[in-house]
Amino acid sequence: MSSGPASTTAAIAARRRQTEDKLAAVEQAIGQLRRERGRLTVRAVAERAGVSATFLYENATALTLVKNAAADSRSRHDRHGQAEHDRVEASWRERALNAEAELTHSQKEILTQRQRIGELMGQIRDFDQMVPGESVQALTTENTTLKARVQQLTREHRTLQERLEGARSNLRFADKRVAGLEAQVLELQGPPGSS
Repeated sequence: MSSGPASTTAAIAARRRQTEDKLAAVEQAIGQLRRERGRLTVRAVAERAGVSATFLYENATALTLVKNAAADSRSRHDRHGQAEHDRVEASWRERALNAEAELTHSQKEILTQRQRIGELMGQIRDFDQMVPGESVQALTTENTTLKARVQQLTREHRTLQERLEGARSNLRFADKRVAGLEAQVLELQGPPGSS
């Protein structure tokens, strides 16, 4: 075996080719992970490229490739995340504006109702002042008396209706009886001109 400068140069050239092959495998692995939307980490790239993580950390070119790819992936992911966040934020902003509008409308409605209640309470107080407590009692008593009188008149009306129906029935019976008696009288008298 020769151990001269030629063998050292050959070993260095072989090591450079091996490093270049590994760098090519790293670039290919990064491309595959990007297409598959996989995570671009040192460990993931090392596994996909078939190289050690130590190689990626020790080789400045390989480390730069991985860091640039990871940063690009993060920024792309961040842009996508920001777009999604903006879309969700817009949806919530719209909901918040709608809720705020409804709240304003409800507050106006409540204020209107409170004013109306205040007006009605004022009318009740005015009525209480116009009609003293004794007058209210007198009105209540008079109202009760009037209700009793209405019930009594209703009963009397019903009784009179029943009497009227009975009288009409008796009158119809009497009319039939009178008509029957007139017919008998006419039969007894015979034909006109026979007497």
